Amino acid sequence: MRRVLTVAVALLLAVGGCGGDDETETTDTTEESSTTSTTADGATSTSSSTPGGIDPMEDAGTDPVRSEGDGEGTSLLTDVRVARHEGFDRVVFEFDGPVPGFDVEYVEPPITEDGSGNEVEVEGDAFLQVRMEPASGFDLSGEGEQTYDGPTRLSGEDAGTSVIQEVVRTGDFEAVLAWVVGISDKVDFRVDTLEDPTRIVVDVRNH
Repeated sequence: MRRVLTVAVALLLAVGGCGGDDETETTDTTEESSTTSTTADGATSTSSSTPGGIDPMEDAGTDPVRSEGDGEGTSLLTDVRVARHEGFDRVVFEFDGPVPGFDVEYVEPPITEDGSGNEVEVEGDAFLQVRMEPASGFDLSGEGEQTYDGPTRLSGEDAGTSVIQEVVRTGDFEAVLAWVVGISDKVDFRVDTLEDPTRIVVDVRNH
């Protein structure tokens, strides 16, 4: 009996001595963190975000963004998409071929069509012009096949965007492709390029 009591006391002391080691430090979960996410259009991005998952768009601004492009030959437009994300509204131009050169900048109305010079109505109070070259929605190297057969006007309301009002094609002339993004206000934007498939991605800060 004495031996049993001795073993029991030893076990109680061992359990009591381990109690302090079970305490863990708590961390502040409100800190900013870096996350990697895949968007609806297949783009994967890594960025710092708040606990709500809103992209702060730290690299965005209102100055023009330009690039010379990645290769020779005309890039053929195959798709245009508009969508809303946490922190930004997005426009995606998808191509068959290399990334074309691009010039993205705010322009003042009237908005005119390349070639004809006719005025084009675009819904919005600020206008972000996206010019891409050499690029086209037509493959003129063969029988003049149309590579982009989607709408030339995309509604922001239909896409659920909060600042993009409308995206309108304003030119496809002599390998210069132009679209204008109508926005409710002059907000910061950024431009990225992606591959597999080739894409030019324009994000504008939303509310």
